[in-house]
Amino acid sequence: MHSDKNPFTGQEIWFVVGSQHLYGDEVLKQVRSDALKVVDHLDLSSECIVRIIFKAILTSSQEILNTISQANASPQCVGIIAWMHTFSPAKMWINGLSILSKPLLHLHTQFHREIPWEEIDMDYMNLHQSAHGGREFGHITTIMGVKRKVVVGHYTESRVLREIGVWSRVVGAIAAMRTMKVARFGDNMRSVAVTEGNKVSAQRQFGFEVYGYGLQDLTACLEGVEDSNVIRLVDEYQEQYQVTKDLAWEGNRHHALKEAARIELGMRFFLESGGFSAFTDTFENLGDLKQLPGLPVQRLMADGYGFGAEGDWKTAALMRCLKVMSWGLPGGLSFMEDYTYDFNQGGSVLGAHMLEICPSIAEDKPRCEIHPLGIGNRSDPVRLVFTGTAGPALNVSLVDLGYRFRLLVNEVDAIAPEQDLPKLPVARVLWKPKPDFKTAVSAWILAGGAHHTVYAPSLTQEYLEILADMMGIECLTINADTTLSRFQQDIRTNEVYFKSVH
Repeated sequence: MHSDKNPFTGQEIWFVVGSQHLYGDEVLKQVRSDALKVVDHLDLSSECIVRIIFKAILTSSQEILNTISQANASPQCVGIIAWMHTFSPAKMWINGLSILSKPLLHLHTQFHREIPWEEIDMDYMNLHQSAHGGREFGHITTIMGVKRKVVVGHYTESRVLREIGVWSRVVGAIAAMRTMKVARFGDNMRSVAVTEGNKVSAQRQFGFEVYGYGLQDLTACLEGVEDSNVIRLVDEYQEQYQVTKDLAWEGNRHHALKEAARIELGMRFFLESGGFSAFTDTFENLGDLKQLPGLPVQRLMADGYGFGAEGDWKTAALMRCLKVMSWGLPGGLSFMEDYTYDFNQGGSVLGAHMLEICPSIAEDKPRCEIHPLGIGNRSDPVRLVFTGTAGPALNVSLVDLGYRFRLLVNEVDAIAPEQDLPKLPVARVLWKPKPDFKTAVSAWILAGGAHHTVYAPSLTQEYLEILADMMGIECLTINADTTLSRFQQDIRTNEVYFKSVH
């Protein structure tokens, strides 16, 4: 699983068109011809990351039921786009929609952008009935409670293509989450609350599976690592990072860099051979490992793996989902933790972790360094040290409330530190939370947000809202428009809603 490997390869979005036989075969032929042109335009758009294929013109209840059954059973199909080109009586859709298990997007568009004022007649009107055909479809999906994304506008508009593209990334990531396996090396950090949770409930809600392993399972993989592969990986470190002299080939700490490379190769083998796309570890369960994995974890995250420190399997799974979602987008994405505050100039947050921040968010070429670590009772670990790039980002937390899940999102602006941090030997990023420090931090605490997050410069709130809606969980957002009074009211209102739907 490498950062340059497209996680959407092999996925398909099925495009279906609702119609009927009322106006004859010639109309249906024209519907098909128009639909193929629409699909070609969507599929060729650079915005749509998942392949979009034309599937069927659906004109009866049985055809709809059969097609949706096929979509549910297809591992390639990650979602359905439905377009009501002509009028499609909604009762035909009831049986099919009642079994739908794939994400749905209702594209409310029409084939022609403008009305042909001089030529329009009833034949034209009967063919291009998207306006009320789509409303009929919206009526039945609403009264059935079908979760879907609605996109309105001409299919050639850049906004429409962007909205479909965002949705395609989300549903592709949902498909990856539903088949995800998370490996836990050791258990949770003892006495910590937010890294706990109900794994069975999480699997029911999201689909991912969590497996626990003792450290002997990992160290057994390290024993099989060949020295020649360690040397090749160390050479790669020298090319990609600014390696300090003490870790270089002639340095007095070079053995620590080689040990980090051995741990990385062993972890990669374990994860790849087990089909895992996310993992956790904890400094309290290191077994025979000679150092807490820092550099290995950072590089695995950069290659698309999800990670959670201290056994945090929820953040690991969420991170992998968002890594898939943001593949190819600028900005990067990392495991993160709110560490300390600066109360000057309105307040800001310094985010970091002991070692494990993904270099995909680095502003400059990372430095590969070694420093003491006061916990873990092992040799000094190797890590990449850098400062995160300035700009807009999200902090995202998946919260297990005990009886349901909450997705909590804070929009932030990363800024350059006012001064250098010469004595801070970890990767870090400084940000100002929106709408302001006091409101954002208070709202986060009131919502029960974790201190572990996924820090996502590559995504916007739109992605997270679609994800939460498609997965049937709550999404609370802290942004420039947030007030504490309204936010607390949203918490209370959402509590009533989600209790009613569960």
